[in-house]
Parts: sequence; structure tokens; C-alpha cells
Amino acid sequence: MTHDHPADSVLPALDGLKVLDASTLFAGPLAATLLGDHGADVIKIEHPRGDPARTHGAQKDGVGLWWKMLARNKRAITLVLSTPRGRELFLDLAADADVVIENFRPGTLERWGLGWEELSARNPRLVLARVTGFGQTGPYSSRPGFGTLAEAMSGFAAMTGEPDGPPTLPPFGLADGVAALTTAFGILTALRARESTGRGQVLDTAIIEPLLHLLGPGLIAYDQLGVLQPRTGNRSSNNAPRNTYRCSDGRWVAVSTSAQSIAERVMRLVGAPELIDEPWFASGAGRAEHVAELDAAVGSWIAARDRDQVVAGFEEAQAAVAPIYTAADVLADPHFNALGSIVTIDDEELGPVRFQNTPFRLSDTPGSVRTTGPRLGAHTAEVLGSLGVDAGELDRLREQGVV
Repeated sequence: MTHDHPADSVLPALDGLKVLDASTLFAGPLAATLLGDHGADVIKIEHPRGDPARTHGAQKDGVGLWWKMLARNKRAITLVLSTPRGRELFLDLAADADVVIENFRPGTLERWGLGWEELSARNPRLVLARVTGFGQTGPYSSRPGFGTLAEAMSGFAAMTGEPDGPPTLPPFGLADGVAALTTAFGILTALRARESTGRGQVLDTAIIEPLLHLLGPGLIAYDQLGVLQPRTGNRSSNNAPRNTYRCSDGRWVAVSTSAQSIAERVMRLVGAPELIDEPWFASGAGRAEHVAELDAAVGSWIAARDRDQVVAGFEEAQAAVAPIYTAADVLADPHFNALGSIVTIDDEELGPVRFQNTPFRLSDTPGSVRTTGPRLGAHTAEVLGSLGVDAGELDRLREQGVV
């Protein structure tokens, strides 16, 4: 880690914050995870059949691996909100909560008698974070929405892929991840506003929007110039050389020359300093127009060396390069380990597991991963017991399918 941890007596930044996570797949739950990493008490509310994330993706001995990361630092209970008793218990939990996160289709909570009016009447300080594919209003609001649709509609897929290939979707939940970060920020913004107003409010995150926000000047460029960003593969339409290149040992590296000085260092390194004197070399746009010439020079130099030689040469020249890693490389990398980017946690089902740590570090109140995703309903008795539900009632609720 880059900072020494403060004394154990220092509480995490979000200690005392109570979050009800009633969302599934994946933006809402990940937003809750980010809050939990920094000390919030996150109560994960699942249907008794379990969150779909429990069986999504790779499994080991029938145990979902993604779940172990996604549901870390959470207490898990089962509760059917559409039942009368389930509704009552949810309102009781919300009475002293700070945040509720949900991603049901618009109107669903209202149909169950758990809409904003009911929740805010019970707890005026509550922040209700609503995460859906298309938002709470508008002509598409009732459509089912997933991150893939956001990756398509935001413009991301249209600009991703090889020039003569199809629009390309990411092989992971990009839109969901960006929406989760945005939702966590929105929740903290609403909580900050609550300090002034004394009241909570509704946060409406449409998964189609956060990724759109990150895609840069595409909209304004079309608005002002009528220009659509083309698919350029691993090249950039703004500068060159910028690409992935294969080394002599079959491994790959990525090179970026967003800064003019870096571009010049790269060309000197690869033995083509004469290109620096070309008039077009003086701007990123000019270099992008001559990308084939630049890629040939860089690519041939890299192809004659193994990856370690390439990285060492670029580092000595103070030029920007990175090896293209797999998960195996990430886990073994000394820099990720020095940063504390990977954490090892003991899981009661799997034993020691390794996955990503908190994505940033605070010097005085660092976040931490304390537990992995729990078994289904692991904390139902504990959480509902705090509301006065005794063992006898809990058994009856199980028989009735409420928990």
C-alpha cells in the first residue's frame, strides 16, 4: 500500500451508514459493494431462490465465484417484498436505513406499496437509489434493460472493433460497472445534500447514461461537425502510434503516444528519428493520418524483441508501454501486489480466495474487504431478529415462503 494504515481505532469513512441492497445483476449490487468496502452496513435482500449472481459465470464445486466478490462485506437475508409481511419487514428495515438500492422495473415497488411515498413517509432521511436500464421516465422506461443494451445504445459498440468488422461489445459488464461507480457517487452526493436539507431524495440512474458520459467528444463532434467516430481497432483517430504489438516471444504490449514528447521518444527508440522531422508529425491528428507508416516502424522493432526487452527499452527511453496481461499476469505482478490491488480472503466454502481490493486508497480511513459473499440467508435470523422476529415466527415465515 502507498500509505501506512492509521491506528485501528479510526473508523472507516462510511461507518454507521445502513444500506439495504435489494438490487440484482449487477450495477446496483456493485454500487452497494463499493459502499460496504468503506464501512457501510450493507444488508443484501434476496428472494429465497437466491440472487441470479450466485450462479452467474464460473463456479467451483457449485459455488459461484463472481458472487464471492460482488457480495463481499454484505450481510445476506432472504425476504419476499411482494408479500404483506415481507412489505412490513422491509419498511421496518428502511425506518432507520440511510440508503435503499433497487433495480426493479419502474412501478414495481409502487405496486407492492413500497414506493417513494411510503418509504419517505416512514423515513424522511432515506435516499432511494433506483438503477434501471432506461430510467424511471421516458418512452423506454418499461423495457427490460441490461448493460449490453447500454453498451449498444451509448455508442460504445459502434466505435469499437476493427474498421471492416462488426460493432463490438465488451467481454465483461462495462456499462454495469460504470453505472455502479456513478450510482455510488450519486448516493454520496445525496447524503451530502441531506446534511443541508435534512431530507433524503430519489436517485435515478439509467444504465444507458453513465457510459455515454464517458465516451468523450463524440456527441459534440457530431453536433458541430457532422462527424461520426469510426471503428479503428486498437488504433486511435486522435494520435499515433497507438496500438497493440506482438513481441518475438508471442506476447503482446500496448503503446500509447498521447503526448507529443512521448511520440518523439518512441520514434527515436525504434530507430526512425527522421519521421519526427516530418511536418505531419507535430500533431496527434497528423500522426494518425500516417498511422500505417508509424505502426510499421514501431511494430517491426517490437517484433524483433521479446516482451521483457521491449518493456525495458521503453522504460529506459521514458516512453509509455504496458504488457498486455491476463488474470494470471495480474495476480503475479509485483506492482499490483505493492499497491495492494489484490486481496486474499478466507471463505468458509472455498478457503482462501483472491480478487480485487478496493479501487482506491484513503490515507486516513482506508476501505477494506472483510468478508466474501455469504451463503444464502446467512444473516436472516440476525437481521430480522433485530426487528423482533423470534425463532418461531422465522420458522413460520419460512414455511409461508416469505423468507
